[in-house]
Amino acid sequence: MNRRKFVKQKLMATTALGLGATGLGLAAEKSSALPLQTNFKLKYAPHLGMFKNHAGDDPIDQLNFMADQGFTAFEDNGMKGRSIQTQEKMASTMAKRNMTMGVFVAHEIYWKEPNLANGDPALLEKFLKEIQESVEVAKRVNAKWMTVVPGHIAPRLNMAYQTTNVVEALKRASDILEPHGLTMVLEPLNFRDHPGLFLSESPQAYAVCKSVNSPSCKILFDIYHQQIQEGNLIPNIDACWNEIAYFQVGDNPGRNEPTTGEINYKNVFKHIHSKGFKGVLGMEHGNSKQGKEGELAVIEAYKVSDTF
Repeated sequence: MNRRKFVKQKLMATTALGLGATGLGLAAEKSSALPLQTNFKLKYAPHLGMFKNHAGDDPIDQLNFMADQGFTAFEDNGMKGRSIQTQEKMASTMAKRNMTMGVFVAHEIYWKEPNLANGDPALLEKFLKEIQESVEVAKRVNAKWMTVVPGHIAPRLNMAYQTTNVVEALKRASDILEPHGLTMVLEPLNFRDHPGLFLSESPQAYAVCKSVNSPSCKILFDIYHQQIQEGNLIPNIDACWNEIAYFQVGDNPGRNEPTTGEINYKNVFKHIHSKGFKGVLGMEHGNSKQGKEGELAVIEAYKVSDTF
């Protein structure tokens, strides 16, 4: 039920029961605990758990809460691991609420050992099998994008050989994805949180995508990671623009909502919007405060950062 309609009916019921002005005041106070729905200019995408203190643990209730607050997208790194029944229910809810499905992680990520950079044929075939499986998940949940991380460096190989191995693997993955109109987005990750990974910088991701030369291989520009790794955010966004398909958000330090760190997200969002971006900006961060107060702070942070 629409929240505004619910509150109106609650007030009418209170009056009918003869609870008087005190009861009405308490009901009004309760109704004002949540902000009114916001018409955001960009497709900010929360994830499960971000609003669980308000919405509860059920994924469907959480999706509806997100939509009620004005969020028009959603991302779920763990979507591939959910049951088919849950995936279908979530997809149906997103369709009803006009929410765009963002990324999910497409494959096993090798955080401490190489899998694509070393050219191992068995690991390559495993990766391609996982990409093929992800095609079915994407169809089921109406997703267009999936996250790919090429894994750890191969320290005994020259970087040029490693890059060639990664590019060749991604070309083969693109051959799987292209017929379905799906896109894997490569995520460079910063050296501090994820030391030793092959892909760490946006210029490197740009060069890899240019070498793969496929509409199914683009960049996931995570603003949090790139602030730590290289800074110079807006110029790097511009330099990589025609290969960026997806953004993720998090302030630094802390990896929490915008306005809690050093990044001027209002200006960054304004710039992305001015370039005509119609895709998703995943809210891949924590809440700076606990409980319902922290959840309201997240909503308010996006409202403030969206006022450009």
